[in-house]
Amino acid sequence: MSELLVDFITTLDGYASGEGWPGFWGLEGPEYLAWLGEQPEATYLMGANTYRLMSGFAEGKVPGGQDEFRPEEEASVDELTRASKIVFSSSLDAPPTWANCTLVRDDAVEAVRAMKAGGSGLLSTIGSLSLCRSLLSAGLVDRFRVVMFPVITGATGEERVYDGYPDIALDMIDHRTFDGRIQLVEYAPRVLRHPPLVTPS
Repeated sequence: MSELLVDFITTLDGYASGEGWPGFWGLEGPEYLAWLGEQPEATYLMGANTYRLMSGFAEGKVPGGQDEFRPEEEASVDELTRASKIVFSSSLDAPPTWANCTLVRDDAVEAVRAMKAGGSGLLSTIGSLSLCRSLLSAGLVDRFRVVMFPVITGATGEERVYDGYPDIALDMIDHRTFDGRIQLVEYAPRVLRHPPLVTPS
């Protein structure tokens, strides 16, 4: 059976990106980059918006405000291009143009449920906030990992990660600090039917 990891990088205040900020908010360090290079092989799951964004980067489209990719950003995009990827979308044209990418038009929750039951190895999300929310709500996620960068983007933050989530209890599996400033926390998630002080009717 496959294991499903929901994996985010965020600001301290829970944004996935910010206008005018580079990848990793420009704060990645050698320990964090080395850890990224040690990650096990995975099949990456994403929705259409993340596909459009990341495949555009793979084609050389540079984020707004930058003249070129920084080496760390380019290495990250190259690694993702080589990896196996599944994109869930009813709107994208088939077949996908990004290398090593499979398009699935079926319901994402049911498709991932079948992948988990019939496969092996690691399935990992990248970006794709609504997909992650759906998989968590369905109780399919084995591990929920967040790497928090030491910045608050209250004025420029975009893509609030946790909006629309159900209440979720988190049991800590792992935690780590990179480069004296970047914090990783990893949990086993459990969707709650109600808050602890609410008696179900």
